[in-house]
Amino acid sequence: MTIEHLNETKSGHFKAVVHKVEAGRLTYTWSGTDKFIIDHTEVNPDFSGQSVGKKMVLEAAQYARENNLKIVPTCSFAKSIFDKTKEIQDLQF
Repeated sequence: MTIEHLNETKSGHFKAVVHKVEAGRLTYTWSGTDKFIIDHTEVNPDFSGQSVGKKMVLEAAQYARENNLKIVPTCSFAKSIFDKTKEIQDLQF
């Protein structure tokens, strides 16, 4: 699985790809220059149970950490990953 990242001026997404098939997508919207809002996480049903969503959230967290950013997880799935993963809780705004 590879995770691709597209960052645009106002929004962006992380896309999980397995053998050229989109396994999942996490979308976000910028809120200022120092934080972004994870607003949706979706996993292709064919990849259910393979931690695709969690891997995308962790990739978003790594991006935030590397760029000194904070994350506002309004998506209920992303919020649950933040609640369960102590190592990324410092990134939550």
